[in-house]
Amino acid sequence: MSEFCFERKLRFADCDPSGIAYFPSYLNMLNGVVEDFWCDIGFPWPGLIGSRKIGTPTVHLDCDFSRPSMFGDLLTFKLRIGKVGRASLHLAHVVSGADGTRWRARQILAATSLVNHHAVPWPDDIRGALERHLHAGEKPQAVPS
Repeated sequence: MSEFCFERKLRFADCDPSGIAYFPSYLNMLNGVVEDFWCDIGFPWPGLIGSRKIGTPTVHLDCDFSRPSMFGDLLTFKLRIGKVGRASLHLAHVVSGADGTRWRARQILAATSLVNHHAVPWPDDIRGALERHLHAGEKPQAVPS
């Protein structure tokens, strides 16, 4: 399974007055990571949204925060594809700093038509790219004789 890694420093604007990461800012950063992920697999949002009229809204998000991040910390966002459904995409995120995991998230995106805002099946080329990254790095199973 492919793992996508993105690094980002925690900025002043991401923090509350005490200098600790403000959780809504974390979610904004996560959205940026997802946007970078789509670009990395060959489907940048300007083309996906603007030309193909396909949206990828978050339909479920579950977060667990384990330790605070402070202004200036370098954070590593790791993203893995967990499952590719007919019109859904399950993502697993782990966000770490120098001292270990800061938070985790499980996210489900849906492929939607930006014309009528209904779920649509992933187009074959997008599904193919997602599935290639879902299975990348897995060892082939032995075929029984």
